[in-house]
Amino acid sequence: MATGVTDVGAARRWGMLAAAVAAQAASTILVNGVAFLLPVLHARYGLSLARAGLLVALPSVGTMLALIAWGALADRWGDRLVLVVGLGLTGLATAAAAASASAAGPDGSWWVLGGFLLLAGAAGASANAASGRVVVGWFPPHRRGLAMGIRQSAQPLGVAVAALVVPGVAAASGIGAALLLPAVVTGVVAVVCALVVLDPPRASRVAAARSGELANPYRADRRLVRIHAVSVLLVVPQFTVMTFSLVWLVGERGWSLAAAGALVAVAQVLGAVGRLAAGVWSDRVGSRLRPLRTVAVAAAVTMAALALTDPLPGPWPVVLLVVATVVTVADNGLAFTSVAEIGGPWWAGRALGAQNTAQFLAAAVVPPVVGLLIGGAGYALTFGVVALLPLLAVPLVPVEARAAAGSDDASGQSRPAALRAR
Repeated sequence: MATGVTDVGAARRWGMLAAAVAAQAASTILVNGVAFLLPVLHARYGLSLARAGLLVALPSVGTMLALIAWGALADRWGDRLVLVVGLGLTGLATAAAAASASAAGPDGSWWVLGGFLLLAGAAGASANAASGRVVVGWFPPHRRGLAMGIRQSAQPLGVAVAALVVPGVAAASGIGAALLLPAVVTGVVAVVCALVVLDPPRASRVAAARSGELANPYRADRRLVRIHAVSVLLVVPQFTVMTFSLVWLVGERGWSLAAAGALVAVAQVLGAVGRLAAGVWSDRVGSRLRPLRTVAVAAAVTMAALALTDPLPGPWPVVLLVVATVVTVADNGLAFTSVAEIGGPWWAGRALGAQNTAQFLAAAVVPPVVGLLIGGAGYALTFGVVALLPLLAVPLVPVEARAAAGSDDASGQSRPAALRAR
């Protein structure tokens, strides 16, 4: 539902971008930050790596199940309502998870905690569905790569905060205390969104129907499906590195939990910078998809190098882990922006919901499956297998040959004019 506002000042526009970043980061602290409970669940509570991986994957499962529904609500009723209600519910469900965690122990049942984590992840999907629409709706196309790069940096920033706080709090005070962080943060950000966010302007439903904007973009444009497939393949190395880097540093490289958490946090901050750089790159070259293909190649090479150096002593495997963390998150903003532009103002929510559903489906599978593979074959072979997936993604990126006028592969509009959704 549009607000009727046709434009806002630069300060308000950037303020809404900041709110979108905060919303996505708050959701990320919960959905991805619970992965940093793995060492405590494994060592203190005696859960197997596969079972603990399944537990920490439940927020991702909840998010995956709810993304399209939240996207449809955003398409119909607007982004502000979805952000405020969704993040508020996320805070409540996470607080309930924190309370239930104190009742679980080495011999206790974990299903109550898992259920609340599932619900919290489902509510947190609201940020994924709506915060990107806010950015795409309020920023001009030739600044969208930069703006979406900043917005997409919220995930590694959220993971960095979680890496700095969650392992230490969980080790010292238990997992219930560690879950209070995302519970409080999501509640606060819900209030911020209520005060700051406005729904982007768009044509009336009648006018949109006349212009064809209400038409299903999936029927006329196969690029959306191909981008979804590419993102699924690229999310596996991203979540492999993010989920198991802490366990790898502590168990395989002999690092302390505090030092490992600090390194992971630094790597995630560098990953945020990488996403921002990828967005600026896409604005300058007038394409989202050509840089996406390059990132896929880089991810395959980096994961293969990590696999080859894993058995070696010295700092190089750790350095490559940091490089892999940066490279494997660089694709998200590029794909996300392309999907939003192609989906348009009346389908962006559902298209982004489908995009993230596919990604979260893969992300939910990564902890238990990759954990099982690591347990049976070791880290080196696992990294090598994961390196094959971005290699498969390269030919799927829908980069078209340039027309003589220099048309963009993602937008179909010649440079230096702004990108447009098709």
